[in-house]
Amino acid sequence: MQRQEMLDLIKRYNAGTCSDDEHSLIEDWYLQFEHKELKDLSYEEREADLNKIWSALPIHRTKTRQINLWYRMAAAAVILLFLSVGIYLLSDSSRGQQQVIQTIARTLSPGGNKAVLTLSNGKQVVLTGALNGQLAKQNNMAITKTAEGAVVYNEDPLDSSGSKGMLVYNTMTTPMGGTYALTLSDGTRVTLDAASSIRYPVLFNGAERKVEITGQAYFEVAHNKLKPFRVTTNGQTVEVLGTHFNINAYADEGSTKTTLLEGSVKVSKAGLVALLKLGQQSAILSNDAAITVKEADTETAVAWKDGLFRFKRADLQTVMRQFARWYNVEVAYDGKIPQVAITGKVQRKANAAQVLQILNKLDIKFKMEGNKITIL
Repeated sequence: MQRQEMLDLIKRYNAGTCSDDEHSLIEDWYLQFEHKELKDLSYEEREADLNKIWSALPIHRTKTRQINLWYRMAAAAVILLFLSVGIYLLSDSSRGQQQVIQTIARTLSPGGNKAVLTLSNGKQVVLTGALNGQLAKQNNMAITKTAEGAVVYNEDPLDSSGSKGMLVYNTMTTPMGGTYALTLSDGTRVTLDAASSIRYPVLFNGAERKVEITGQAYFEVAHNKLKPFRVTTNGQTVEVLGTHFNINAYADEGSTKTTLLEGSVKVSKAGLVALLKLGQQSAILSNDAAITVKEADTETAVAWKDGLFRFKRADLQTVMRQFARWYNVEVAYDGKIPQVAITGKVQRKANAAQVLQILNKLDIKFKMEGNKITIL
């Protein structure tokens, strides 16, 4: 497809005459797919093309400030993709893939507000179907489900039946395809991603506030200089007084990553310590104690909390691990894994078929059997 054809596509989009597939690609997606052998365009040539495309996109009309090249590249990269690798026209093979995509559309749904709360006595409360209001009382604390779909712990001043000297633990667990928000008794707010858990005291007693997590969680820690807040996972401890940070500790990611968005934190494991400053990320490999620290892409690290898939030069396996957790599906690979770099974002509320549609446009093929998607 030639450049002029691409500009014609943009005109059809602006006029509202493009097809549903074209409309979805331009408006809902921007993904950059890079073949290692694509070196035919210089940076200057790509920038010139992107500037021209950017000026034609509707989003450009609502923002007159100068925008960083990376964002212009991201917004127009799907158009550049067509120019670079010419995969837009559907082949017989891709038409067959459309049938697979439609099957997936009928089978998979995006995740949502799902979790199970396990009380100290072992009783489990399925939060998804629970009515709003008080769920239980433990250790002088009223446990409430809010209208926004979150769990909040508040001290009941009229209840003196519990023992404030005893640590009583609850656990919140999200399934594949689930996320949930929680406010602890000290006011700390926690958001759990899919397939994650947090174990915490109903009431924080003693000299510290300590919780344990698996999977991924975002913390907004209430400040208390007399009681440091500690999060443990995979042998790692993160210590703060009051700050905002994200921990990604999924076992299949191969490392535990802590990203700091506000304040400062201390990360430690096996006697090694690292202090993170604003905008930094630490990483500890699963089979090691060494701590590496680098500047973080914070928007990418916490995109899940804001309801987004967001990637920057991510490989296919990274993308599909997030996909599998959110859509509650198994992902496997048949043969050599496609070597790609994907940059972009999409709403996590999107149908699974929309996510796979763009991968198909990138010449990645797949099949589905039962609850398993196989990348071919």
